[in-house]
Formats: sequence, C-alpha cells, structure tokens
Amino acid sequence: MKRPVLLFLPFAFGYFFSALLRAVAATLAPQFSVELGLGAADLGLLAGVFFAGFASTQLPLGAALDRFGPKRVLVCMMAVAVLACAAFAMAQSFEALLVARALTGVGLSAGLMAALTSFRHAYSPEMQLRASSWMLMTGSLGMLMSTVPVHALLPLVGWRGLFWLSAVGIAACAAFIWWVVPADASAQTAAPPTASGGFAGYGHICRHPVFLRFAPMGFWHYGGLVAVQALWAGPWFNQVSGLDAASSARGLFWVNLAMLVAFASLGALVPRLSTRGWGAERLIRWASPVSTALLFAVAAMGSSAGPAMLALWCVSCVLLSLSQATVGQAFAAHLVGRALSAFNLIIFLGVFSVQWGLGLVIDVLVTQGWARVAAFQSAFAVLATGCGLCYWWFLWMGSTRERSGQSGMASKGAE
Repeated sequence: MKRPVLLFLPFAFGYFFSALLRAVAATLAPQFSVELGLGAADLGLLAGVFFAGFASTQLPLGAALDRFGPKRVLVCMMAVAVLACAAFAMAQSFEALLVARALTGVGLSAGLMAALTSFRHAYSPEMQLRASSWMLMTGSLGMLMSTVPVHALLPLVGWRGLFWLSAVGIAACAAFIWWVVPADASAQTAAPPTASGGFAGYGHICRHPVFLRFAPMGFWHYGGLVAVQALWAGPWFNQVSGLDAASSARGLFWVNLAMLVAFASLGALVPRLSTRGWGAERLIRWASPVSTALLFAVAAMGSSAGPAMLALWCVSCVLLSLSQATVGQAFAAHLVGRALSAFNLIIFLGVFSVQWGLGLVIDVLVTQGWARVAAFQSAFAVLATGCGLCYWWFLWMGSTRERSGQSGMASKGAE
C-alpha cells in the first residue's frame, strides 16, 4: 500500500493548486468587476484564457509525458506556473492580466494528465477509476478553498497577495513532487519505434471510436460543468439570485463541498459498481440525461435557483469524469499520455468556449434590452440544449459500434 500512496499524494497536492487557481476567478469576479470595471464578456475572457493556455499545451504535453515521464514534465511545467502567478500579481493592465492568466494555465496544464498517465502504468483498471475520482476530489478541495477561505483572506493580503502566496505554494509543491514521487513513476513504458515520440499516434487516437464517442460530451457537457463551477456559478449567485459577495462565496463553498463529497463517494463505489456490471459507459448513459434535465430546470427557475440547485446539477455531472479514465484505458500503454492529453484538450477547449461564450450571450442579450436575469437564463438554456445534443451523439455512436461489432461477428461466422 505504501507505493500507491507515495504515487498518489504528491500528484494530488499539485492538482490541488491547479484547481484552486482555475476556480478562484468565480470568487474574485465581484472584486474584478468593481476594481477593474470588467463586464461579463471581459470576466469570461479573463477566466477562459486560463483554459486556453491549458488547452494549448495538451498535444505536446501528451508526447512529452510518453517520452520523458510524468514526474519530470510536471515539475518543469510547475516552474512556469510559479513565474506566471508572480506576473499576475504584478500586472497593471487588463492585457497583462490576460497574458499572465494564460501562462498560469500553461504551467498548471500537466497536473491531472501527469497523474493519470502514472496511474495508467501503475494501477489496475479498477484502481485507475478510483484514483481518477479521488484526484478530482482533491481538485474539488482546491475549488472549495477558492471560495470562503479566499474571500476571508482577501482583506488581509488582497488579490495580488493571493497570487504571490500561490507562487510560493506551487514552488513548494514542485519540490515535494521531485523529492517524493518514486523514480520508476516517471519511467517511459517501452513503445514501438513508430509510436515512441513526437506527435505520432494522434491520428489514430482522434479516429478511435471511443474517443469520437466521448469527445462532444467532453467538450460541451463536461467542459460546461467546469465553466460554470469555475466561473459562472459566482455571477449567477450574485446577479441572478441576488446574493452579495460574501453570500456568493458561501454558495460556491457549498457547491464545491458537494462536489468533493461526490467525487470521494465515486472513488469508493466505482470499483464495486464495475464488478456488478455498471461500467463507466453505462453509468454515463444513465447520468447524462438527468444532468441535462437539471440544467434546464436551473435555467427555467432563474432567481429561484440558488446554491442548492446549482450544487445538485454539478453533482449530477460527476459521473462524466469517468470518461477520462475510460478513454485512457482504450489505448495501449505507450499511447496513454497522448490519448489523455488529446481528450483533455477537447475538454478545456470546451471550458474556454463555454466560459467566454456564456459571457458573450449575456452581454449581447442585455444590450438588446433583455433583463440580466433573463439573459443568464437564456445562456444556461443554450448550454443545456448543447448537452442534450451531445448525449444524442453518445447514444448514436454507441449503437453504431454495437452494429459494427455484430456485423463483424456475423462475417466471421459466415467464414
């Protein structure tokens, strides 16, 4: 048991900071709106460029993970995050904030993928699903800390001091990972010469039926979850539900606490469910329509949909997280870093698109004379509609795979 724990804890520590800094924009949104005069589209862009920077590294990151190993890649990337947090703390213009925020995303982009790549090599399939869920639980803890604790810290250090403290924390975390993670956790799995380095293998990955089946849902539904949790839940509480900044922070705290409990429970239950025939694909098949219906309910309820309703919707999306481990298990070990990073690219392109897109929809509707509450409701209804379309694609691709499998079996039988 000692070795699995030594492998898990340092990666979890690193992912904690990644989740905290991706979500802190929701807590800081009221302060940025007042102090910097940012509108909804500007807030969406400032939060979203983190994910654009995150997404920009995923393809080279996947190749690097397969070639150099997760430990070395993660520590090097975290050094970039340290510098980016310092730059954000010193920024004097909106443009400088955007650049620093994007570079923070670049520096923290390896947190989850490095961990999942190591887990793919070291753990059994059931343990991979459990470790993946518990990594996301750690992420929820980081997002939890970005709410009430950050709001309480702001009067003492300000938002600039918060990013200086983050830089120090990430530097300490990188040193911890380098010291604690076993050397063999970063060793490259032997790979065929044609697929051992560079960008080789991405064409095969992107054409794979499992990747194609989950990609739209990862982009829109899972990406939409992160977009709302990391940014738009805060403005919803503040501008739709009518909560003040402190109450909004408390609302975000309860949302992220619910997510933490949900991921912890999922990590404990998923191996047992898997042995009883409830694999990841079956769980997602049942959970996705429930989640979509709840999001339509949030949009319809408007100001009546407070923290409890948003928390319920976020928890209903938790099973979608199993798609990452499912995609990783569909590929050979020498391609797992690239497969996971390619899928992560899809997710975070979705996060960036949804975060900025929701802000654009809201601003356009408000300039057309819509009430702000109605504009938020319409934007969330658009997101829910997209989730429904992605679920239809998921079902259609699944039925196509089944028909192809049956045709192949029939052909072999005829032979």
